[in-house]
Amino acid sequence: MKRVKLVVAYDGTNYCGWQLQPNGVTIEEVLNKALSDLLKEPVAVTGASRTDSGVHAMGNVAVFDTENRMPADKICFALNQRLPEDVRVQSSEEVPLDWHPRKQNCIKTYEYRILNRKIDMPVLRLYSHFCYFDLDLEKMQQAAGYLIGEHDFKSFCTVKSQAEETVRTIYSLTLHKDENDMIIMRISGSGFLYNMVRIIAGTLMKVGMGVYPPEHVEEILDGKDRQLAGQTAPAKGLTLVSLEYEKELPEWGGGENKYWSYRVYQAAIKESGTAAILLYRCQKEEAEGVLRRTIHQAYRNGARRIYVADLSGQGLAEEKKTYGYYTLQRLAGREEFISDLAEEKQRCIADMLKSPFGSEGIGYFLALDKPERETKG
Repeated sequence: MKRVKLVVAYDGTNYCGWQLQPNGVTIEEVLNKALSDLLKEPVAVTGASRTDSGVHAMGNVAVFDTENRMPADKICFALNQRLPEDVRVQSSEEVPLDWHPRKQNCIKTYEYRILNRKIDMPVLRLYSHFCYFDLDLEKMQQAAGYLIGEHDFKSFCTVKSQAEETVRTIYSLTLHKDENDMIIMRISGSGFLYNMVRIIAGTLMKVGMGVYPPEHVEEILDGKDRQLAGQTAPAKGLTLVSLEYEKELPEWGGGENKYWSYRVYQAAIKESGTAAILLYRCQKEEAEGVLRRTIHQAYRNGARRIYVADLSGQGLAEEKKTYGYYTLQRLAGREEFISDLAEEKQRCIADMLKSPFGSEGIGYFLALDKPERETKG
């Protein structure tokens, strides 16, 4: 017996969501049938995220158990020959028998797309929501800032939601508009309530239309009433981008491969609530992902303040970049950075002194304390 993990992408247009339904074809049903046919045994997958009807995915995750001897990494190729063209398995790998996609710490990332122009574009209609009104992107971005952090999101979930606990943490929420008039809302968090992302999208559109000011979003959060938030945006604009699973870091954690080299010091979290991240080397396009993962992990381990030292000399850590609660701000230089770390982190300082601080222009950054308002509600 072995357990196999699948990363699944699909166009949700013609499906009644992920989960098995008595009426209507679902992604889970299609996968079960194709796997059972391929492996010559009954197979039932367990999905990480049970997306709704019409919602798309680039990286949903599922697992199944099998007695078949086919190598796990080959299953995706054989399986795709049996799947409809709007469902494709991106990868397959063996995982421990006790690994469960919904019981692991992970960062979920979604995108919601809004086509904001005067005339709709037919080729985009299945993957975005068309909005005729001229949306104020800057105000939408301001409103999004109130949602970052740990809050009670009761106002942002469907009334029929079965979740007893409505507190969730959003680590990042960004909006930008591309050259094709597409507003892309990208949101990452520890988990989301039923319809939460779509209600957030609908609420931010109301702000963009001028129905209420950006700061009204804070009142919506505090009200804990679904009636206060905006409409639930249509499912077709929503895509599950990825699920990033994490491993607990030891006192000194880190990673090194051809793309990056970094270390994370967390021994001082219990004593002083601080952690330090040292970027030694990193490709520019990989830097944000590395920082987001390491800052998120330090937060989960209890860090109230996180220090980031960019030792690469490439300017990988950008000043004023926001990661969840934390905003990176430049320190004057090496001495201020080290003195700020304080005496209880001597092991961290000693290790840093072995690093190539050297040239001018290397950025030293401080991630500020979490704001007091994050504990409200």
